[in-house]
Amino acid sequence: MSSFLPEFIGTALLILLGNGVNANVTLAKAYGNNSGWIVIAFGWAVAVFSGVYVCASLGGSSHLNPAVTIADAVKSDDWSKVPAFIAAQFSGAMTGALLAWLMYRKHFDETDSANGKLGLFCTGPAIKSTVDNLISEIIGTFVLVFGAFSISGAKMNDTVFSLGALDALPVALLVLGIGLSLGGSTGYAINPARDLGPRIMHFILPIKNKRDSNWSYSLIPVVGPIIGGVIAALVYKAIHFFL
Repeated sequence: MSSFLPEFIGTALLILLGNGVNANVTLAKAYGNNSGWIVIAFGWAVAVFSGVYVCASLGGSSHLNPAVTIADAVKSDDWSKVPAFIAAQFSGAMTGALLAWLMYRKHFDETDSANGKLGLFCTGPAIKSTVDNLISEIIGTFVLVFGAFSISGAKMNDTVFSLGALDALPVALLVLGIGLSLGGSTGYAINPARDLGPRIMHFILPIKNKRDSNWSYSLIPVVGPIIGGVIAALVYKAIHFFL
């Protein structure tokens, strides 16, 4: 199987479940309405586990995130799969967002909050500050990428310790921790495809009484995660150079 399809399917599942929990918590008359941040954080953790596990089962690398793909290329000095992976991730994210909208389409019609409708597609800052919002995304993605590299490359007595496809579980727990601890300032995009793909779908889809797609903020959840991922890759390489 090509490298494109597993990344596409895994990312689509990630966003379907992630935007799905956002919709369940945000939209009027949904059973999960107003169930809060803890539900969202757990929902996204399960979304990550599901997407990573399914992608791995199909023979994919389970990046599901351009920041991870670019960081992995920096770490390995192999850029050959970067274009295909990023294309798969963005198209998968847009597909997942479309499916989540179809799932809750009638609830969108029943919801008055235009900000809420946008927020279940993509992230936004609790307090708008370009520098601080960028730093938030850099730190969150650094933790994600450095943690994921450490999980996949863990050793015990010089033996690589891995759960195989079940490495998805500690990565999901890591994302849960990021959401609960570091997600309060920007909504923890930590993934350019997770934010920009659904933001494009918010712009395209015929959503009743929607607002603009907040393009003035849209670069931060793209640039910040890429910077954070690259820094994580360089730090990881530097540490292991001396070990």
